[in-house]
Amino acid sequence: MSLDPESIAARFLPEGEGFRAEPLGEGLINQTWLVSPAASPRFVLQRINARVFPHPERIAANLRRIQAHIRAGCPEFAEYWPDLIAPRVGGDAVIDTEGGHWRALRYIEGSRVLGRIATERQAVEVGRVLGAFHAALGEIDCAELEDTLPDFHIAPGYLAGLDAVSTAARIAADPSVRQALDFVEARRDFVPVLEQAKAAGRLRLRVVHGDPKLANILFDRAGERALTLIDLDTVKPGLVHYDIGDCLRSCCNRSGESPGDPESTRFDLALCEAIMTGYLSEAGNMLTAEDREHLYDGIRLIPLELGIRFLADHLAGDVYFRTERRGQNLYRARVQFRLAECIEENEAALRRIITASLPGSPAAREPLSHWEPVAGDIRVGG
Repeated sequence: MSLDPESIAARFLPEGEGFRAEPLGEGLINQTWLVSPAASPRFVLQRINARVFPHPERIAANLRRIQAHIRAGCPEFAEYWPDLIAPRVGGDAVIDTEGGHWRALRYIEGSRVLGRIATERQAVEVGRVLGAFHAALGEIDCAELEDTLPDFHIAPGYLAGLDAVSTAARIAADPSVRQALDFVEARRDFVPVLEQAKAAGRLRLRVVHGDPKLANILFDRAGERALTLIDLDTVKPGLVHYDIGDCLRSCCNRSGESPGDPESTRFDLALCEAIMTGYLSEAGNMLTAEDREHLYDGIRLIPLELGIRFLADHLAGDVYFRTERRGQNLYRARVQFRLAECIEENEAALRRIITASLPGSPAAREPLSHWEPVAGDIRVGG
């Protein structure tokens, strides 16, 4: 079967129906097109990256299980859920001549992706929709889901990977690498904090998104209300702390992933406060006392974990993350380490924000930070 997206897209439509297919989004993992048929609803067509997801059938099984749960009991999400669409002839995907899996998903009309958070309301909505996602899927037994990415967000495993590629010969001539390794070494005992709590039974697995960055949250056309989360390939059993930490890591660094100077990186407390307020308004009652106790740990750990991954890839020769120049992964690691450092410097304030954002907290009505609006573009997408 051809690898041409047009010939694949036709397999998801009534025979003979005309359509147009055009590239969609800026994703770095799967190849994606928007298919606009003559009569049928528009849909998203994707070829799954087998190097990242070697078992795409597991993704489809998870999507079907979650889709059934959403349709049965979560009307708020059901209206905007990116349902998996079956091809004309059986199964969940079309398999091409190279064994590649192509799947189709419902396109959410009237939606957009924000380029950056520009208002406090948008920040609250980011947290609210993530909290609603966790709460809505909290009733699913994790044993019913496949692990689509084994070892993903297992921080001690990433540290072991860094140790494996850290040799004296490689680091002796580069003080920046030595400094980055020293940063990690000073926090070595902290890296397994969430996994240790999970192993001790203090934290339990729930259904998590896996990559809840701003680009994976759909807003309404006005950019005022978050509708749903997309890019569900990484939905799997995990700790909600990783989702919360990753959302805040990506949203609260207003200078972005590539600032002119890594030392200029800052963790925005006002953004964090707004996002946590939204999140805990939906999921606060779902969290146990142990969950709440470890929220700060999750916020601190995620940028450290990502920095470790960037640093390890730099030392391994840039074999995982796409780069444009040698040293880019080291630069990325320095940005994440600076973000982790900012979080550590603001531990007391962050713990107050978490406490004040919990439902029923007397401090919830007292603003802890000053919100500074950001002028930013709003990209249309979906």
